[in-house]
Amino acid sequence: MTETSRFVVSSDWLQKELGSPDLRILDASFYLPAQKRDADAEYAAGHIPGAVRFDHDKVADHSTNLPHMVPSPEVFAEAVGKLGISENDRIVIYDGPGIFSAPRGWWLFRVMGARQVFVLDGGLDGWKAEGRPLETTVPTPAPATFKPDFHADRIVDLQTMLGIVEDGSRQIADARPAGRFSGVEPEPRAGMRSGHMPGARSLPSSAFSANGKLRPLNELRQVIEEAGIDVNRPVVTSCGSGVTAAIITLALESLGHENNALYDGSWTEWGSREDTPVVTGPASPKAA
Repeated sequence: MTETSRFVVSSDWLQKELGSPDLRILDASFYLPAQKRDADAEYAAGHIPGAVRFDHDKVADHSTNLPHMVPSPEVFAEAVGKLGISENDRIVIYDGPGIFSAPRGWWLFRVMGARQVFVLDGGLDGWKAEGRPLETTVPTPAPATFKPDFHADRIVDLQTMLGIVEDGSRQIADARPAGRFSGVEPEPRAGMRSGHMPGARSLPSSAFSANGKLRPLNELRQVIEEAGIDVNRPVVTSCGSGVTAAIITLALESLGHENNALYDGSWTEWGSREDTPVVTGPASPKAA
C-alpha cells in the first residue's frame, strides 16, 4: 500500500467529520494575479460547510511592506481566536487547487503552536468535482482563546539567510518555477532580479502534487533527493513570497524531517535588494 502524509486528510474523511465539535475548517485560498481567481469571491459563492475564511494578507505583519509576513504570536492569536480556533482544535486547512496556499496556513498554525493541523487533499476544486456539500452562509463561531507556543526557530530572516548563503550551514530549497530560478523567466513582481541564491537547489512546488493531491511519500522523497537535497541535513525553504515554500516544508515534515525552517521574506525580499548575491543558470550538480 502506498504511504501518504500524516498531515493530509481526504475529502471522504472530512465529509464524515463535518459538525464534530472540535473540528475547525479554514479556507486559506490565496492566488497570484496570473491565476485569475478571486479567493474571497469563491468563498462567498460556496465553501465547505462550517469553513471560515483565513486571509494570509490580513493575518500578517503589517509593519513591513513585504507581503503576508508572519505576524507576532499575539496578533495571530487574537485573529484566529475571533475565528473560533484554539490551539487544541483539530484544524483542517484548504485552498482552491489543493496543494498551493493551504500548506502555508498549515505551517503558520504549527509555528504558532497548534498541535493538530491538516491539509485537505484535492482542495475545494476536488471537493466540488466530487459533488460534496457546499454552503454560502458565513459561519459566526463563538470566540475562542488561542494560546500561542511560538516556534521562532522555524522562521528565517534576511540576516540569517545571508549567513546561510555565506557559510552553507543549511541547504536551501527554492520552490519557484525552474525558469525563474535559473533566471530565464522574469519575476512576476516588478523591479526584481531573476535567478537564485548561491547554493540553492530548484524544487518547483508543482512537483510535489498531482491533480491537487500531495504525492505519496516515496515520490516526495524522490523529488527532494533528485534535486540534490540530503534529507538528513538541515533545510531552509524559500519561494516567491513565502507561500509555496511551505509545500516543500510539508513534504519534508511528511518524511519525518524536522530540522527545517522557512525564509519568510523569500525572493520578494532577496530579489528586490542590491546587497544580496544572485546567480543565474540551472541548479548546481546533485549533492553526493
